[in-house]
Amino acid sequence: MAARDPLPFDPIDRAAKLWAERIGPSDTMAAVTSVMRVQQILLSAVDAALKPHNLTFARYEALVLLSFSRAKRLPMRVMGERLQLHPTSVTNIVDRLQADGLVRRTPHPTDRRATLVEITPEGLERLEHATKSVTAVDFGLVGLDAEGKASLFDLLGRIRAASGDFR
Repeated sequence: MAARDPLPFDPIDRAAKLWAERIGPSDTMAAVTSVMRVQQILLSAVDAALKPHNLTFARYEALVLLSFSRAKRLPMRVMGERLQLHPTSVTNIVDRLQADGLVRRTPHPTDRRATLVEITPEGLERLEHATKSVTAVDFGLVGLDAEGKASLFDLLGRIRAASGDFR
C-alpha cells in the first residue's frame, strides 16, 4: 500500500521526542500528527480503490448517502447537512455525478426552491462495484482487528462529540 519504501524510523515519534526536549509535552502534538498522517494514508488507499470507478471519496460518499435513503433521493440541502459540506461543494459533487449519469436532479414536489438528487440505476451499479473495491482494501484501515477498529471509532467519536460535530 505504501507508495515508497518505509522509513527506518517513525518520524512522528522522533519529532515528539524533539518537541518534548525543546518545547514541552508532546503527547497532543504526536497524537494529532499521527491522526493527520493516518488520514493521508486512508485517503490514498480509498482514492486508489475508487479511481478505476472514476469516483473520488466525496462522490462515493454522496452515492452511498443517496442509496441509503428510502426513496434513493434527497434534497441537496439535506445532502450537504449529512455530508457536512458547504452548498457549493455539494453542487460540484452533484454536477460531476450528473455528468457521469450517476444521479439526476428533479424538482421537489412540494418545495419549488428545493432540488432533489436521485441516484440512477447506473449510479447504483457503479456504487456496488466501487464498494467492493474499497471494502477489498478495508478502506485502507490495515493493522487493526475488529476490537481495535471499534476502539478507534469510539476514541474518534469522543473527539467529534466534544467538538460539537454531533449531539
